[in-house]
Amino acid sequence: MQLLEELITIDHQADTPIYLQITNAFIHNIRLGRLRKGLKLPGSREVADLLRINRMTMVAAYDELQAQGWIEMAPRRGTFIKKDLPILSPKRIDAVQHAFTIPGKPLFPLDERKIIPVSASEFPEAGKIIFNDGFPDSRLAPVEELIRSMRSFAKLSVHKKYLMYGGAQGTGLLRETLAEFLSDTRGLPITPGNILITRGAQMGIYLAASIVLDPGDPIIVGEPGYSGANLTFIQLGARIHSVPVDEDGINIDAVEKLCRSKKIRMVYVIPHHHNPTTVTLTPERRIRLLELSVKYKFAIIEDDYDYDFHYSSKPMMPMASLDRHGTVIYIGTLTKTLAPAIRIGFMVAPESFIRQATSLRKALDTQGDSLIENAIAGLYKDGVITRHIKKSVRLYKERRDHLCRLLQEELGRHVSFRTPEGGMSVWTQFPHTDMVKLSRAAYGKGLIIRDGTEYDTPTRKYNSVRLGFASLNFKEQEQAVDIIKRLV
Repeated sequence: MQLLEELITIDHQADTPIYLQITNAFIHNIRLGRLRKGLKLPGSREVADLLRINRMTMVAAYDELQAQGWIEMAPRRGTFIKKDLPILSPKRIDAVQHAFTIPGKPLFPLDERKIIPVSASEFPEAGKIIFNDGFPDSRLAPVEELIRSMRSFAKLSVHKKYLMYGGAQGTGLLRETLAEFLSDTRGLPITPGNILITRGAQMGIYLAASIVLDPGDPIIVGEPGYSGANLTFIQLGARIHSVPVDEDGINIDAVEKLCRSKKIRMVYVIPHHHNPTTVTLTPERRIRLLELSVKYKFAIIEDDYDYDFHYSSKPMMPMASLDRHGTVIYIGTLTKTLAPAIRIGFMVAPESFIRQATSLRKALDTQGDSLIENAIAGLYKDGVITRHIKKSVRLYKERRDHLCRLLQEELGRHVSFRTPEGGMSVWTQFPHTDMVKLSRAAYGKGLIIRDGTEYDTPTRKYNSVRLGFASLNFKEQEQAVDIIKRLV
């Protein structure tokens, strides 16, 4: 008994439940041999009195140890540390242990032309400022509310079903909540059957394009355009046809011209805040694109990019709200609303298409995270997300204005830009600057900024980058712009 008192310490201020602290202490000391195999342990009441804790807490610790295979409890005999303990280290498959490392390449044939190279995005190094592509400030995310909502769904017995396998289409609760939210904010006349929950917008784009496109099929995108979507279309073997994007959005005359000469299967468009240029597609062009989709029977992927973040006036309703013929596949994400790590997106389309997309999604990824999906639904129902959006819009507008002032006052003759009406970044041209050299030099000064080459084409070099303002406070923006000023 005295030995147990020396070996087990309890921190009443720790987040880890006391019964788990006790469980972990037992396991640790069994591993070290301080508590030997076959040792008879005191009863739960005795140990509870010794450690000055509730007896039920000690019962829970013993139950956990038994469930993990460290102890056994025999009626009328007592509690013992098991003689056959859980395997502490895996056994080798081969009798002779040869040291080796995983080869750099597989032995089987691999066509590396099928692999599209992408730059892996990691967490920035400590102490560095990052001008990202336009991400929300994760410091503002309602993390505590999300944790409470998750805890609520996880611990109530009525919700234990959410820890089992669920449907690939997403939880009914989140789809019902989103249907109501999208109807109120975007005018979409939908039901939960029109919604598929995805792991972000990128998965939605992939699923939609996979269903519609066969290898070799032509698809129209804007230029400059979103490289993440373009890489998906290339990976699927589609033939990309680019049309210019001007201050009014994607050029619809160019779209129509291509439709007359080719059997266009799909048009990918970001009508609200085009990526990368942040321009908004005019109402006239939206209506014409819808008319062309009916006439030439092609699908439209409407990317709901940064829809909730508009600073000048109320945003225009999506094209999907005007779609009477079922040509629009509407795709959005909560990543830009909350934080990039929260991978929840959605697809809105006719129910038959959603069924196909659900089947494909199940083949790729059995289901989403039901617990998080329902926790997010709880945040919608409690008004947390609506309040968060309103708060973020006010703050991001201030940050947009501050960055635009800095660019004008500190870098005026070196840059060209338009103040965006919404979104989270400023499309900035550096007409006289080598952006590759600037990006490398800035990194050495503590600033991470893209070099803009992802937007270049064989016929045009844009020498432009998106400067994300939403995730940088005033001081961080000033430090970042000062570094650029010293380098240009």
